[in-house]
Amino acid sequence: MGIKLLCLLIATVLTAYYIYSPLPENVEDRWKLMLIGAVFRTLDHVGSVANKLGLAHHMDVMMSLTSFEHTPPTSDEKVTVTDTEFNGVPVRLYIPKGQPDSLKRAMIYIHGGGWCLGSAAMQPYDLLSRRTSETLNAVVVSVEYRLAPKHHFPAQFEDVYTVAKYFLQSSVLEQYNVDASRVCVAGDSAGGNLAAAVAQQVLRDPGVKIKFKIQVLIYPALQTIDLDLPSYRDNANMLILPKSLMVRFWSEYFTTDMSLNRAMEANQHVPAELSHLFKFANWSHWLPEKYKKGHVYTKPVYGNSELGQKYPGFLDPRAAPLLVDESKLRGLPLTYVITCQYDVLRDDGLMYVSRLREAGVNVIHQHENTVHGAAMFSTGPLILTVGEKMANDYIEWLNKNL
Repeated sequence: MGIKLLCLLIATVLTAYYIYSPLPENVEDRWKLMLIGAVFRTLDHVGSVANKLGLAHHMDVMMSLTSFEHTPPTSDEKVTVTDTEFNGVPVRLYIPKGQPDSLKRAMIYIHGGGWCLGSAAMQPYDLLSRRTSETLNAVVVSVEYRLAPKHHFPAQFEDVYTVAKYFLQSSVLEQYNVDASRVCVAGDSAGGNLAAAVAQQVLRDPGVKIKFKIQVLIYPALQTIDLDLPSYRDNANMLILPKSLMVRFWSEYFTTDMSLNRAMEANQHVPAELSHLFKFANWSHWLPEKYKKGHVYTKPVYGNSELGQKYPGFLDPRAAPLLVDESKLRGLPLTYVITCQYDVLRDDGLMYVSRLREAGVNVIHQHENTVHGAAMFSTGPLILTVGEKMANDYIEWLNKNL
């Protein structure tokens, strides 16, 4: 009995040691976050080992979480849910049953997952879309875009843009009884990246007559030019999205060639001939002062021109929407941006807020003392207090402004 108890104690201590990750004192739901972080860390480690052994691609292993969270399209008394296609691109469609004769609002939602993972059918996204549809009396179009490593940039952008152009046609909006002046685009993380890029493209596309009223960007990834921002340094080992995983997502978005990954890890991937782009993401200029403390801006170390020639997509504004001049930002819709203090992507969002305001765009900015991905846990069994707050705040804001 004593040996069994000792073994149980040792197993418990080792499990706790593996789950435990240091978190700042002002972060809520610490043990829940540690548990979530341990799941992501385990998948990341297993994926890395499997990839090195040639057993499976890193991202295919991590994709198992997406498969585990898959939910079928199930309608209820408040929302009709169906899987369909818009111009050949799969979408999950949410249509509210309340006020059937009234004009509805609409949202195109783009899920996160580093352009490699995730799905409109994952339980957290399904629950969030249901809630949005019901609360706003809105048609929600959740896009099931193609993923890397099977499909690289610009496939993800093209899928989402195809859906946006199709849905923003007058005839399609009339079919779903949607008010053409009350349509928004939203996304989290990589989905926030795609939402920002699509909003820019829609604004400039003369073939799209109906424009978005609002864009909602939840801890978005917005630039590839500097992967050594203060937020990347401060949160390099933060749970859920450490720097190494974010850099892997970025490189996989463009290629499975690990030479780009290694160059991005060293932050030496931008060729000298494209140095003019650094001004758009110069954190010494665009970050608020309090986020610069303890950091010194250094001039970039340029990379091999060959990488830029082989994979030009990594500096394409459709992949890095922060890397456009001010003229491309003017006229963008009312914008709601959420950033997280303990997130490698924090400074992407902060700089975009600064640049949008400089360009005259009206921006609402919500900043939370939590880690990347918290909004995914606004409902369900592992609900986070701050995740619920994020969802409550932005849906309430949309209810007043969309």
